[in-house]
Amino acid sequence: MTIQQLEYLIAVDKHRHFGHAAESCFVTQPTLSAQLSKLERDLGVILFDRSKMPVIPTEMGVHIIKQAKKVVSESKGIFELVADMKGDISGVIKLGIIPTLAPYLLHLFIRNFLEKYPHVKLEVQEMVTEDVVKKLKNDELDLGIIVTPLDEAGIVEKPMFYEKFFAYLSKDHPLLDESFFQPEKVIKEDFWVLQQGHCFRDQVLNLCDQSLSGPKNFHYESGSLEGLKNMVNRYKGVTLLPELATLELSEEEKSRLRPFDGVSPTREVSIILNRSFLKQKLVELLYKEITDSIPKHMTSKAHGKIVRFK
Repeated sequence: MTIQQLEYLIAVDKHRHFGHAAESCFVTQPTLSAQLSKLERDLGVILFDRSKMPVIPTEMGVHIIKQAKKVVSESKGIFELVADMKGDISGVIKLGIIPTLAPYLLHLFIRNFLEKYPHVKLEVQEMVTEDVVKKLKNDELDLGIIVTPLDEAGIVEKPMFYEKFFAYLSKDHPLLDESFFQPEKVIKEDFWVLQQGHCFRDQVLNLCDQSLSGPKNFHYESGSLEGLKNMVNRYKGVTLLPELATLELSEEEKSRLRPFDGVSPTREVSIILNRSFLKQKLVELLYKEITDSIPKHMTSKAHGKIVRFK
């Protein structure tokens, strides 16, 4: 049994197709199939049900694949250990980030980070929280940037900053006459929310106790905060924006923001990673670059949260 065979095994589990798995491993399909057949002979078990399409792991295969991921991850740790001891800041970071953060956060730190560490390759994918966690557990991502607390077994959370929620109102909206936003004064037909699957949607609905968005004769649930903002700008209504999304609004747009009455609802934003993740130095550097790039009053330190990397 070799590490290479285990990598082929994991690739087939990921793609559920021998041809696609071979392409991802940069080998021919006969080569990959031959190596997996040899692995099955050595172990004395069948790892995949090849009669189905897409192929699926057998019951025994599921358990072996889970162990294979641990073995492959630990084997890569040797290279990470050597690089860390040499002070070599390099490697690939596969990062997942939720859509309500990506447009407002990435541009604040990406350029500086890559200029400081030119041998680091940052691969970023935008996806909802559920997919970030799933891909992190399947070793398809190294890190995630999401809203926490998550309280997921095996996942480490490193809080970075805290965003307040603001109401964003359309021009001439009657609630503009008030200095503070009171959710109970908003009618359902006035409210615009994100589509299902976004954690921000759930947070907003919990805050405002709403179940519908938009006017009675037009139902629209956007996949982005920018889409909601545009509807508010061109139509009548209200949406909620997190603090980072308000920083680059025009002065006229900022005049239509209203803080919540009383204690402002706030969301915690963290880097998340597998407890066994080995590129700790890169995590520290990325964490520092992000927290240095945002307003100081939003950082975990300003909120009395001290994050230690172990």
